Amino acid sequence: MRDDTKYSLGSVLNHVLLHQTVIGQEAIAQMEMAGEYPDVVIGLRRRRLQRTAGLIFPFMKDRLAGKTNTRFLAVEPASCPSLTKGEYRYDFGDTAGLTPLLKMYTLGHTFMPPGIHAGGLRYHAMAPLLCHLYDQGYIEARAYPQNPCFEAATLFARTEGIVPAPESSHAIRAAIDEAIQAREEGRSRVILFNLSGHGLLDLQAYDDYLAGKLIDDFYPEEKVREAMKDLPVI
Repeated sequence: MRDDTKYSLGSVLNHVLLHQTVIGQEAIAQMEMAGEYPDVVIGLRRRRLQRTAGLIFPFMKDRLAGKTNTRFLAVEPASCPSLTKGEYRYDFGDTAGLTPLLKMYTLGHTFMPPGIHAGGLRYHAMAPLLCHLYDQGYIEARAYPQNPCFEAATLFARTEGIVPAPESSHAIRAAIDEAIQAREEGRSRVILFNLSGHGLLDLQAYDDYLAGKLIDDFYPEEKVREAMKDLPVI
């Protein structure tokens, strides 16, 4: 069992997600102080999924109650696209196949991630609660390759003075694209995303990006189909 998989499993179980909703509750209070409410909430589809769920769930409550039309967007790397390319199946949460079966969007528990500069985004699956919301159409998903994300992270660092973690750069990329789309449509759009990590320990990744050494890796669908053969039949 890979160390990152052991860590990831404890982060995708439903009970772990719920107590992190303090993040979203605080975000609601901050939005009220600003006199705004988000039109779109952006979260990372990452191994530490409690942060994504923690931000989204309190706002999702109002959407489910019919009080808002807020969009919810989960962003993931193109090299590990469990939502955008995975299948909604029962699978194990670990590579050894020792955990209970969980229904989630998965690339297969035998998935081995490429060496991309986004370590926290390389888990093979997704939290069951978030997967259910995605399956029901309440959450959108978008996959980005590395280079556009580092472009966004570099812009963010230069304008905000904060060096984001490679994982967080995916949410920043999506936020920038949402803002550009709103500008082109001539609309006002309130965009909320969670900056969930800093990049002070990932400066080599930024150096590789600035030196043009990063390669955009797109996970092929045929590998997903091959991995699905190893999933248990329910």
